[in-house]
Amino acid sequence: MATVARFNVTPVKSTALHHPEQIELTQLGVEGDHRFLFLERDGTRLSGALKAPLLGVRADHDPGEETLTLTFPGGTRVEGSAAPEGEPFVLRLYDREALVREVPGAIAESMSRHVRRSLRLARVERPGYAGGNHRVTILSLASVEDLGRRAGAERPPDPRRFRMLIELGGCEPYEEDRWSGGRVRLGGAVLRVGDPVPRCVIVTRDPDSGAPDFPTLDVLAGYRKRGNELIFGVYADIERPGPIRLGDAVEVLDRRADVRAGNRN
Repeated sequence: MATVARFNVTPVKSTALHHPEQIELTQLGVEGDHRFLFLERDGTRLSGALKAPLLGVRADHDPGEETLTLTFPGGTRVEGSAAPEGEPFVLRLYDREALVREVPGAIAESMSRHVRRSLRLARVERPGYAGGNHRVTILSLASVEDLGRRAGAERPPDPRRFRMLIELGGCEPYEEDRWSGGRVRLGGAVLRVGDPVPRCVIVTRDPDSGAPDFPTLDVLAGYRKRGNELIFGVYADIERPGPIRLGDAVEVLDRRADVRAGNRN
């Protein structure tokens, strides 16, 4: 039986993941998840391997005090304001645009020193967020294990590299693909499962150090290629908000064929 194995959230895009025991899905996703992101000096988002140095930096947001704290590898901590300043500007995020405002100060300065490149910190204006085009992503650990077997690895690659909101145990490999176009219930939430997730070079990197450690894209190219994309995991949209906890079962309510036939539970 498929169950929820882990959650992956972070207040700042591309920084170290947090793993809460439960999440509350609203119509806008998990409150506070991917609210901030670092940008190049010209106001464009970081892409590809340029994000790797951020992976091992933990970000904590205190919305009450409006502060962010970064904890760097080695233990150095820097706290600074999370309050944006100035006028909002348009940022291109994947296939959409979002309004963001810059957050100047200690956080951007400390991350710039860490990556040895001048960066800006931005806060996405509500109702936007800095993640992908869908608020939920799902991946089964069985799919990750199959990927490792195909690579001839002694053990599976660390699934955190895929940075999916929800990881599932107890599945068959790629079982999540079969839910595309249908609905699933996890805990108190109902999700409409969508298209596969296209992958980028960051999935070849160790999720703590950012160093290349697994030929993920090369392996996916052998059996998970769709057009010009290498796909792994699925997107989902929130049909009914609600809480989800570790260990909650996944109930498939309907599949693509059921939806076409008009069968709705």
